[in-house]
Amino acid sequence: MTNPETGSVLLAPSPAGATYDLMYYVKGAASGGICCSITHGALCPVDVVKTRVQLDPIKYNSGLIGGFRTVVAEEGIGALATGLGATAFGYFIQGWFKFGGVEFFKIQAVEALGEEKAWDLKTPIYLGASACAEFIADVFLCPLEAVRIRAVSDPNWSTGLADGFGKMLKQEGVGGFYAGFAPILCKQIPYTMAKFAVQGSVADYIYATQGTTPAQCSANYNLGISLFSGVIAGVSAAVISHPADTLLSKVNKKGAGGEGAMMTRLMNIARETGFVKLCTVGLLPRCIMIGTLTAGQFGIFDTVMAALGASKFHFHNPNAEGGH
Repeated sequence: MTNPETGSVLLAPSPAGATYDLMYYVKGAASGGICCSITHGALCPVDVVKTRVQLDPIKYNSGLIGGFRTVVAEEGIGALATGLGATAFGYFIQGWFKFGGVEFFKIQAVEALGEEKAWDLKTPIYLGASACAEFIADVFLCPLEAVRIRAVSDPNWSTGLADGFGKMLKQEGVGGFYAGFAPILCKQIPYTMAKFAVQGSVADYIYATQGTTPAQCSANYNLGISLFSGVIAGVSAAVISHPADTLLSKVNKKGAGGEGAMMTRLMNIARETGFVKLCTVGLLPRCIMIGTLTAGQFGIFDTVMAALGASKFHFHNPNAEGGH
């Protein structure tokens, strides 16, 4: 039975001077789930077109706007919401473990290393924390992403998330949900490492050049920095992870890569597609999507964390004047 006090505890402000305890990580995970679900859900139409471009670049060869027109003309405007349920739910789960995990792993690293050494190693900590968190998140995301991509590639395949899960389980077994696990790791882990490391580095640089810290700035100023650094981080992460994203889209299409083991299929798809196309087909809409999405995620994450009464962890230089 659900404890009626759970909601009030989650919304209660963190006690002044409290350490980063279990409730802090729950608030971070909840904020991460909310920000990822909202942003990925809102950009579902862009993701539908991007996936179609990757799966059939010959048909969808007129860019992002042309892709929208083709989908709407052939299937109606409702087709742009294909896979919305799997997207919103899947990325809530992923965001829960990703953002919550990054907070957990980076704080544990600081506590183990000490503030001074952690300050010197903050970029490796960002990279390591985000890689560990993303791996855990992808275990939960992969089945939902497999259902989403199958639904986008074949709009008549299922009537919704539950129906898609049932059909995939019946047709392909549990292994069908993890057919794209290797490429999703190759896509998501570098993407998330770049996303958090770049965003953190850009934000730290802005605060350093202004001679201030997040604690000394207004909420609106901090939100602006989160949004600006998020755009830069999103575009960087999109470029780095795009080849694996293309492979993931293709490998979940029925019959793609022929028969055989997963690595054999992936190699067949890579050879058929070519390295240049793997890196460039659908890149512009993905940069637009991920740049916007990442900025929104960090902005919403910070906003929800504040609404839940949590003060987001930031690295600081203990040797700087005033301890900041």
